[in-house]
Amino acid sequence: MRTGALVGRAAHVRPARLAHAHREAGVADHERDDLRLGAGDVEALARVCGQAPSSVAPLTFGPPASPHLAAALEGVHVEPPELLAAARVAGERAGAVVVEGVGGLLVPLTLGYSIRDFAVDLALPVVVAARPGLGTISHTLLTLEAARAAGLTVAGVVFTPWPAAPTAIEGDNRATVQRLGGVPVAALPPIERGDPDLLARAASDLPVGDWLS
Repeated sequence: MRTGALVGRAAHVRPARLAHAHREAGVADHERDDLRLGAGDVEALARVCGQAPSSVAPLTFGPPASPHLAAALEGVHVEPPELLAAARVAGERAGAVVVEGVGGLLVPLTLGYSIRDFAVDLALPVVVAARPGLGTISHTLLTLEAARAAGLTVAGVVFTPWPAAPTAIEGDNRATVQRLGGVPVAALPPIERGDPDLLARAASDLPVGDWLS
């Protein structure tokens, strides 16, 4: 499961890159983004993964807000058991399933059910996506702590977008999170758009085999 410590405009690209990396590793993949804010993200994920948009995200909301609020604004009630069932069915059809969390680990899907609860119920290893710049050490380590406190297995951290020439701060952030967090920290470069070939090249160095072992 992919969750974010700091979320920005490129968030939808990260799971698409994971899906490409799975394919490069010879693993049949199914991408799940069960609740999505913004239809454009869904279309990009569906195109890259070769799936119908409704298969990638059965629920979509327009407002860029926390899922519990976005659903309320559209008069919809999110049912966690339905999201869990959909993700599990997807996993049964493929060798691996990538589930992207909406925002950070403690973001509420409903006022009584968070992204972390969703991850615990799915019992999937967690990959944390974080920005490499100033402030990421605390955000990322807090996310790791919150995941582990719930019994989740943290497979790794990915810093993205990782620049071609990282600054001293960015390089130290990566080394510090890896050391203090006790977790490998990979890096993904920025890409211009969700093109399958660009995503495949960007994801080629991800340690997917380690995450799945």
